[in-house]
Amino acid sequence: MKYLVTGHNGFIGSNLLTKLSDDVVKLERDFLDDEDWKYKLNPLVKSVDIIFHIGAVSDTTLQDSTEMLVYNYIFSKELFDLVQKYNKKVIYSSSAACYGDGDGIPNNIYGWSKYLTENYGMAKVSNFVALRYFNVYGPGEEHKGKMASVAYQAWEKGKFKLFPKEPVRDFVYVDDIVSANIHAIDSPKGIYEVGSGEARTFEDVLDNVEIKYTYHSEDKIPSWYQFYTKSDKFKWLPGWKPKYKLEDGIKKYLDYITKRL
Repeated sequence: MKYLVTGHNGFIGSNLLTKLSDDVVKLERDFLDDEDWKYKLNPLVKSVDIIFHIGAVSDTTLQDSTEMLVYNYIFSKELFDLVQKYNKKVIYSSSAACYGDGDGIPNNIYGWSKYLTENYGMAKVSNFVALRYFNVYGPGEEHKGKMASVAYQAWEKGKFKLFPKEPVRDFVYVDDIVSANIHAIDSPKGIYEVGSGEARTFEDVLDNVEIKYTYHSEDKIPSWYQFYTKSDKFKWLPGWKPKYKLEDGIKKYLDYITKRL
């Protein structure tokens, strides 16, 4: 089996590479800097069996719609057209940001870029799997800055400031994201959720990291802020389930951080 992985240097991509064979074609964002990238993409897709399309602009606060759509949508369309042309399979890294505030409508440019790409893949590609990741944390996210998990940011700063009213998230360890991608190789076409299946507070995360926290005043809570997310196990990949509960994932992550960083 031969694979193509986009975004192989990133958080998810670098973790996935450790589980794949050496027969991997790798693409990063700078590939699009070549004016002939469309021409060069063609033989790459033709030469592989499975495409893991992970690479994307992941800054959910980015307001430059042109940059977001060029890298997250336009490139994906070209890639998916070639996937269909050569009858390959693509496993697309999507996001729970597609749900927006919980009403199923994205509320930022990043979410729309993912949502539009999913829709295009479902409409145009016969062998298409989209994985909607929830709040991912774990080794390899050190470069993400403000987009890194609360667990990592709190550990790095030694403290953290939370919004009040105990909002909850579905925190999923990166190893479970990788296992879902591998499992998706043999999964049927569709859009699936990838999470822990648990709704946990940010306080739970910081208590496990053993970091002290304080609170913003309530007037600092953005109007669009989500207070609840949890993946639905009935929307997981058939036959797949996560391995790590929050406590187990944080424990493994802290072991990595303290030994390597």
